[in-house]
Parts: sequence; structure tokens; C-alpha cells
Amino acid sequence: MEVARVTSKGQVTIPIAVRKLMKLKEGDKICFFEQDGRIYVENSALLAFEKIQKDFEGEAERLGLETIDDVVALVKEVRAERNKR
Repeated sequence: MEVARVTSKGQVTIPIAVRKLMKLKEGDKICFFEQDGRIYVENSALLAFEKIQKDFEGEAERLGLETIDDVVALVKEVRAERNKR
């Protein structure tokens, strides 16, 4: 267990062991959220990435994308369509 002190301005230094565990580096943002009376702290970048992964789950299959070449072709198609506008 790691312990940190809250300053008069409400600031806390996250112990290095916790920063390493959370893969935090200078400038990163963290999210605080409450669930069932407990406060959780998450690396906001990783949290966003996990949400995007979940949101896109099944999209490759739905679009018929099976290989990297399929993805590249789709990107080229979308770019060409955008350039027409």
C-alpha cells in the first residue's frame, strides 16, 4: 500500500510505484470516478483507448475487413470520397 499527503491546495503526489503501475508519465491526465462508494483512479488515455476498442468491437467483421490490405483499401476509399467534397 502506498500513502500520499494532500497539500493545502488539494494536490497529491502520486507515488512512483503507483505511477509505474498505472503507466503514467509527466503530462498524463487521470480520471477519478466513484462506484459503490469507492473512488477509483484511472489513466485517462488508457481508459479512452479501452472505450474505443469496445465501441469498435465487431466493426471489422461488419465491414468485411479481414486483412491489413482490406483496411488500407478502405482508408484510401474514404480519403478519396472526402477529397471529392
